[in-house]
Amino acid sequence: MAYNLLKGKKGIIFGALNADSIAWKVAERAHEEGATFTLTNTSVALRMGNTAELAEKCGAELIAADATNVEDLENLVKKSMEVLGGKVDFILHSIGMSPNVRKGRHYSDLDYKSLEKTLDISAVSFHKVLQAARKLDAINEWGSVVALSYVAAQRTFYGYNDMADAKALLESIARSFGYIYGRERNVRINTISQSPTVTTAGSGVKGMDKLLDFGERMSPLGNATGDECADYCITLFSDLTRKVTMQNLFHDGGFSSMGMSLRALEQYEKGLDCDCECGDAETNHKYD
Repeated sequence: MAYNLLKGKKGIIFGALNADSIAWKVAERAHEEGATFTLTNTSVALRMGNTAELAEKCGAELIAADATNVEDLENLVKKSMEVLGGKVDFILHSIGMSPNVRKGRHYSDLDYKSLEKTLDISAVSFHKVLQAARKLDAINEWGSVVALSYVAAQRTFYGYNDMADAKALLESIARSFGYIYGRERNVRINTISQSPTVTTAGSGVKGMDKLLDFGERMSPLGNATGDECADYCITLFSDLTRKVTMQNLFHDGGFSSMGMSLRALEQYEKGLDCDCECGDAETNHKYD
């Protein structure tokens, strides 16, 4: 059901690769709610993904940009304003990638060049987007910028690796830039800490299937889906949340406030009498 929450609003959406992407779902909902926007990703992602299909469906223009490249971002912002006929009202940053996770490097044995890429792509790019937008005065007063995060920024999750550091930095950038942009131009900046969600990026996290099951058992309301996250993003882009800024907003069915649920405890108890069949503990559980 559409409510015209974004009627007349314009935006830029980063990170829509395929129908599993949260950014893809946000774009669909934004279109339903009356918004016009540009879609952006790297040139390689636009060639490999299905973003052109989404662009056609939503009447959006595709603009290739590397979110770690300031020149690309400034060109993206300028072209978006040209295409949309003025400043934008919302921006979604849905970008994350860790070479260390992809290569199976353990957190205690990171490749530091890869760590630099993780931080640049997954967090510093957010600062670059905001800096480019501010420099070009590209966001209307009371505009909204949202980036997607995860609770691993506050708590340790096995297998999430250096992406946890990236998410912590991402949330810090939202607070620091949120103060500046808020005081100067009434632009609000928030992060959404979403439940574990099956996406192309999320599939690289070790034990993702078990993490989904654990989140479902722990959360009073269950895991929040990608479609539900899109709904939440729309409310933050709308005028209904004008005074919400510098926040990390947990959208996780209550997971972030839980210690132990009965469902998770009962499942744990079922496994107490089962011995591990992995072999030598020193070898196979050295880093667990």
